[in-house]
Amino acid sequence: MGTRNRLWSIAKMTVTGGVMGVTISDRYVAVVAIKGHSMHPTMTATDSALRGDVVLAEKGCLDQYKFSRGDVVLFKCPSNHKEVFVKRLIGLPGEWIQLPASSEIIKVPQGHCWVEGDNAARSWDSRSFGPIPLGLINGRVTHIIWPPSKIGRLERKWPEDRIPPF
Repeated sequence: MGTRNRLWSIAKMTVTGGVMGVTISDRYVAVVAIKGHSMHPTMTATDSALRGDVVLAEKGCLDQYKFSRGDVVLFKCPSNHKEVFVKRLIGLPGEWIQLPASSEIIKVPQGHCWVEGDNAARSWDSRSFGPIPLGLINGRVTHIIWPPSKIGRLERKWPEDRIPPF
């Protein structure tokens, strides 16, 4: 009888912990391993469990789409919603932006934003698929939490070679 009660107690704690973890991950924060080289040198791609950067993304910004130019955001790929991308926010709804290495100027539609990777040569971003709907954004990356040598807040910054939107 004692073993059964102990197993039942462990099962309840496990289920409760799982539900709390899913709720926190779904509503407040997400922990994401960086894949690909599009955000290099800001972030390093993961090639094993102990290498590469792991980041923390807060989801409070999603309530009223509180984003700023230069934020690093986590979003679902426009063509494959199972894939998650991490890119820098370059243009907000209604802003005019000049495409990199071009004289072409476009307006970001309402309800959309323009995102680009820090490593333009290795990034599949808005230059390839255009502005993304704000509804695809899953959070704003705020901290690098792994590896220990890089633990810290991720600062908002503007790419040096980009002309600010107007």
